[in-house]
Amino acid sequence: MTALDPGTLRSWIAGGEDVVVIDVRSAAEFESLHIRGSYNVPLPLLSEHTDELAARLGSRVVLACQSGVRAEQARQRLAASGIGAAHVLTGGVPGFATAGGDVVRGKARWDLERQVRLTAGSLVLVGMAGGRFVSPKVRMLAGAIGTGLTFSAATNTCAMGRALSAMPWNKAAQEPTRESAILQFPSTSNQLSSRMSGRAGEVPAA
Repeated sequence: MTALDPGTLRSWIAGGEDVVVIDVRSAAEFESLHIRGSYNVPLPLLSEHTDELAARLGSRVVLACQSGVRAEQARQRLAASGIGAAHVLTGGVPGFATAGGDVVRGKARWDLERQVRLTAGSLVLVGMAGGRFVSPKVRMLAGAIGTGLTFSAATNTCAMGRALSAMPWNKAAQEPTRESAILQFPSTSNQLSSRMSGRAGEVPAA
């Protein structure tokens, strides 16, 4: 099972379990609301450096976004790179907050998925109104949006979301980079060396 409910994640965190929570939303969305202790690796950045990130992750990984769509895309990419046990947080970060999870709140912004709905709906309305009052050809805009949304659902991708994420209002003061987001995780070989060193320094029980 890849889906993970907020209650289980809360118990893992409260119990001090060895779990890494990766938030694949944009940096602006992360600034607005994120799970305390989570790491921000936006989906485009994760997609570009999937193999490198996968080589640095442990066995228990939880992926979070706004609703689960982007987290599932990230899970599929990581699975192709050998991380087959990553979990997708159901309900996303808002669901975790609603369930009483420990979150950090910042400046309120519209999440990217809400912006996509507003933009798509507005373009359809413009196409329909323009087709009636300007030229019937303008209605093609509404058809293009419908085709794009259908393709988006079929391929589980969102070109409009990618375009909107590049807009100035969706930029954070500190945008994650390969160095700040990917390389923040120690390589698995270094993790193993640290664990072995720690065991070597343990005093045997009497």
